[in-house]
Amino acid sequence: MGTTQLESVTEPKYWHLRTVLSEALDSEFTVGEILPNERELAARFGVARATLRQALEQLELEGRLERRRGVGTTVAPPRTGVAVGTEQQLWPGTDDDAWQPVDSTLAAPPAAVATALATARDQAVHIVRRSRVSDGRPVAAELLYVPVASVPALASEPGAATVHAPTGAARARAVLGELQRLELQGQDRAVELGSARAEDARELDRLPGAPVLVVTTRFFAEGRTAALSVATYRADTCRLTFGASGGVEIQHGPERPAS
Repeated sequence: MGTTQLESVTEPKYWHLRTVLSEALDSEFTVGEILPNERELAARFGVARATLRQALEQLELEGRLERRRGVGTTVAPPRTGVAVGTEQQLWPGTDDDAWQPVDSTLAAPPAAVATALATARDQAVHIVRRSRVSDGRPVAAELLYVPVASVPALASEPGAATVHAPTGAARARAVLGELQRLELQGQDRAVELGSARAEDARELDRLPGAPVLVVTTRFFAEGRTAALSVATYRADTCRLTFGASGGVEIQHGPERPAS
């Protein structure tokens, strides 16, 4: 690495440094590579270590860097592009290898979910939990709420499918499989910025309160809401993409334009 001195600029020095560092990450480093220590970086750019730390913290917040205890600061994998608002209409679990089923339980949903599903607040629904991993790190967690009426074959009675898939990921796959028997009539999707709850934080390896992107999807069949998905994405590793392809695209840091 050569020596680069920052010129006099009107913007905050740490922010200008963040831009220069971001360009260096694209041109000089590969994913997973460890950056030089703070002393070397501060000397290269001719800044105080406090200014350098501010720039590094900003890049970490943007998902460009990862600070790993006992290792150092490494270049983070590219953000995962999440397609929203597409023309593709599919049930969860249909040709979707990105999501892995974790488990499924039968319990009363939150009040807002019960209202969206038009079920009684104390009426149990199937709650399927799925996770999404990219480049070996968790990037999203999903709770899929499915009314019992949407998957009648999973009723707890002799000979029902539930008997063959009583717990864990097998039960989750059974619920998804039965849901796909319905004819999907449409879906709508909403996106909002939120804060990670304690449970989300554990699954996503983040601190409680960390910024997340919450994608809520309603699936319609037989003239009603047949299922509702609440997917929570790490805001520092995911980028939402808009288009008709419906596929997952891999995007780099915030300096790269979305497709």
